[in-house]
Amino acid sequence: MYKAVRARMRALVCRMRAVRRDAGMVTSEYAMGIVATVAFAVVLYKVVTSGQVSAQLQDIVKQALDARM
Repeated sequence: MYKAVRARMRALVCRMRAVRRDAGMVTSEYAMGIVATVAFAVVLYKVVTSGQVSAQLQDIVKQALDARM
């Protein structure tokens, strides 16, 4: 009886440890994710507001507004 209870408890503890391992990100991982996201947003903003891209976007909008319906 003691061995059976001990085996069940050991299995339960092992399952709980396995579940907790991949429970989610820790605070440092969230921070690194936010920093990477902000860096990507800054690069994207710089590209979109550059002269060439801005001119091309304006041309696309002008063509869309001038289109016949």
